[in-house]
Amino acid sequence: MDFFKLKSEFACGKRQMTELQVQQTTAHWPNVQEMMPFWLEKAIAWGQTDTPDTRKDISLHLKRLRDFFQELLTEISSVSSTTETLNRLPLLGQLLGRLCWNPHVTAEGASRGLLLQCLLALYSEHPSNAVEGKANQWIQKVLCQLATDEEDGAAVALMKHLAVPTKEYHLKVLKKMVTRIQESIGNSRCSVSSTNKGCSCSSVWAASEACVPLITCPEASPLIGALLQQQMTCIREGLSENFLDALHSAYSRCDLLLDEQAVVSLWYQSLPSLEEAVLNLLVSATAAGSTPSKVEEQVSKSLLPKACAQHCSVFLVVNDIFRTVLKQTERNERVKNVFQAFTKCFFMELSRLQPQPSASLKAFFPQSPPSLLIPLFTMPSEMPQESLKNHLMWVSSSLQRLTEEDEDEEDSDSSNIRGNHKVFEAWFLLVQCAYWVQVAVQLLVTSGPENCGPLLWLLTFYHHPTNRWHHRASQLVQAKAAWDHLYSLFSIVARPLSADHLQSFISLLAPKPQQPSLAPSLTLNLLVNFATFGQLPQSTSAEITQKVVHQSGLQDEAARVLSLLRLRLNDRGSFASDRVHLRIEELHNTIKKTQM
Repeated sequence: MDFFKLKSEFACGKRQMTELQVQQTTAHWPNVQEMMPFWLEKAIAWGQTDTPDTRKDISLHLKRLRDFFQELLTEISSVSSTTETLNRLPLLGQLLGRLCWNPHVTAEGASRGLLLQCLLALYSEHPSNAVEGKANQWIQKVLCQLATDEEDGAAVALMKHLAVPTKEYHLKVLKKMVTRIQESIGNSRCSVSSTNKGCSCSSVWAASEACVPLITCPEASPLIGALLQQQMTCIREGLSENFLDALHSAYSRCDLLLDEQAVVSLWYQSLPSLEEAVLNLLVSATAAGSTPSKVEEQVSKSLLPKACAQHCSVFLVVNDIFRTVLKQTERNERVKNVFQAFTKCFFMELSRLQPQPSASLKAFFPQSPPSLLIPLFTMPSEMPQESLKNHLMWVSSSLQRLTEEDEDEEDSDSSNIRGNHKVFEAWFLLVQCAYWVQVAVQLLVTSGPENCGPLLWLLTFYHHPTNRWHHRASQLVQAKAAWDHLYSLFSIVARPLSADHLQSFISLLAPKPQQPSLAPSLTLNLLVNFATFGQLPQSTSAEITQKVVHQSGLQDEAARVLSLLRLRLNDRGSFASDRVHLRIEELHNTIKKTQM
């Protein structure tokens, strides 16, 4: 006899009953109650001895036992709670418990399937008392032991009798159980919208709860994937919180392998798992030694941009975490780099979804100023070169007008928070679209003095958004002074190299006690762009850069700024000439020497 050829189909969860069936239940209850002592007596006798006569008796009674299970399952499904079921059938727990540990019963596929259905039907989604809580714990333990290698004497005896290795037997039982539950949830479809009616989605919840003890079993991976990707439309049912918590814990410990889409589904349904993934990315991407190119590589390899493109709700959570982190680390350039790389990868993933419908920009960025969304998310490579300057002038004037309105509101009402929120959201958007700031710095080198005012304001706002103690005016003066010194240093007319301008520029990089100082990254950004796009010979530009970086001690920051510029110019449609790439390579070698 082949005990692994199971003929019955396993259907997980409670059965829907017609009105006629409901009317018939009152007639069935006495029959089930009357037969309960008979089957309990049989279960006790079958469990006490394992002889040929016992096995013969089990074989003779299996069909009647299956019929009893079927009737019992119908009755359990018609009752509102596990407590009521156990009150009506006080011997039920003993009966199911003894039969679950009888290998001659569980080895037969149809009987085992009906046993599992009875257990799942007794599982309480929301235990209302201690009895239901203990019943849930017991059911979980039974399901786990039925499908794992925990053995008892009778099971071992049966394995020896059949000459089947114990591990092989349990693996086959586990695989059969996983397959049957997977098939049952595949057929589950929510067809009701009323909370007063039941639906087949409850089988998905019960299956996920039953899967908790099996989370780390490789054989359960197909079932876990099917559960995670199940379309849940029911207003009441969903995956079990215990299941999601166990998945999150196992995945965090690397005890569980999931395919890409299963991971995305886990993040979509488990907030702790999503939060942990985002924070892990931030920690690794901002670690010492990370460069902009490494950050972009890390972010692109992460599944988070893909998950955000597929699920707007996931993006909103991720963006909210970024928002919170940015408020606490306003001047941390490494953190900004992560956000910029993430936004770039996110839009790449979003474009791959086309022509599938996706949420609008406004849905992804509901707190950002609507008038700035399309102008800032339009890539510079998507516009004619001659239009870049006017585009940035408009962006700068729009942001300036927003900050002035905020300052006017703040002066009239010191408790006003809304204005500060609007300015922060506009700046947060600019941080995510920092490629426009990099274009502005390049134009500050190539455009001349007449257009530097709005572009310098944009650069200063990017590095100093909050205008603490109304220092923005002073910071703008310093930014203009830095630009003036560099414009003079890198002017073709200037010969020989002006030591005064050089020292004055270097002094701007030194922190000044009790005075507002410019962010070093702002000043270095200007320097690197002048050295890259200016008209001085390559050797002279390298000499100026070497002296500034060496005397200021900002070698690592200068290397990061240059790396960001190189990354942008390596993008498709960047308009960079061979001359520019050669100068960047020379500057890279110059800065590298100062780091030794």
